[in-house]
Amino acid sequence: MEIRIGIVNAPRELSFESTQSVEEIAEQVQSSLTGGTGFLRLTDDKGKVYLIPTAGIAYVEIGSDEARRIGFVG
Repeated sequence: MEIRIGIVNAPRELSFESTQSVEEIAEQVQSSLTGGTGFLRLTDDKGKVYLIPTAGIAYVEIGSDEARRIGFVG
């Protein structure tokens, strides 16, 4: 699952792969934005932990579970 997070006033976005489902990620994002904890905590597929301040989140894009195609598609 590819996750892309846009950060306010930053030219690049944070992008990584996760083994969590769309529902799990959406629940974590929603609860951190409405819960007032101040941070969104996500883990990638290699075990790295990302702590993102919720005040700086511009958008969160959650990709699909579809496998990527390789090569020329005709």
